[in-house]
Amino acid sequence: MKNVALITGASSGIGKELAYIHAEKGGDLIIVARRQDKLNALKSELEQKHNIKVMTIVKDLSVPNASKELFEEVKSASIQVDYLINNAGFGLRGKFHELSWERQMQMINLNMVALTELTYLFLPEMVKRNSGKILNTSSTASFLPGPLQAVYYASKAYVTFLGNAIAEELHDTNITVTTLMPGATETEFASTSGMDKTELFKKTVSARSVAEDGYNGMLKGKLDVVSGLTMSQSMMLKMIPFTPKKMVLQQVRKGQEVE
Repeated sequence: MKNVALITGASSGIGKELAYIHAEKGGDLIIVARRQDKLNALKSELEQKHNIKVMTIVKDLSVPNASKELFEEVKSASIQVDYLINNAGFGLRGKFHELSWERQMQMINLNMVALTELTYLFLPEMVKRNSGKILNTSSTASFLPGPLQAVYYASKAYVTFLGNAIAEELHDTNITVTTLMPGATETEFASTSGMDKTELFKKTVSARSVAEDGYNGMLKGKLDVVSGLTMSQSMMLKMIPFTPKKMVLQQVRKGQEVE
């Protein structure tokens, strides 16, 4: 396999679109998700349409040790990962103390622990050969606290800060770390998280456009890529540093309440 991109959360949404984009450019793929049927369908489609090689790995990365198992499977196949795309993640809407602790712990494991561990495992090989790119899917949620999605917003702040810090640590190498920060996007995230009936998700952008922004930003070695915001949302983000925090929290909460 050549010019290999490993993409987590590749069975739908932004991850699936990232797989399409990489395949269109002639790159081989390792696609990772929990749903075997969707991975097989995507593998068949991409191999037939683009004459590339696709390896599928079924893995629930919210489970402890899953990231290490994934890494060892790739290593045992003697495949060099050129692009590591940490895209898998999910959110939950509701009050922190009322949501299932088990589901929130799964979110922490997937959004933060798995992403961190995969980066830790694959990065040394990139450093050794002095080449490689990492793309982490964060969110514009990483800019502020998120009442009614407290853990999700906090997890994305972690993703953004971690990626930015590692990028600077690698300043004297040919390796780049890009953080993709989408706004409300047309994916399964809205229905899975319970955000589909909120004000925030009344206007969404296509997963394809977000994936293109992220992929192109990764190729250029950009630090941050903000994608899919309306004009009013962009203005709101710019005003956050000048707005009392209590007011920001109220606005975020109202935007995530079910009407």
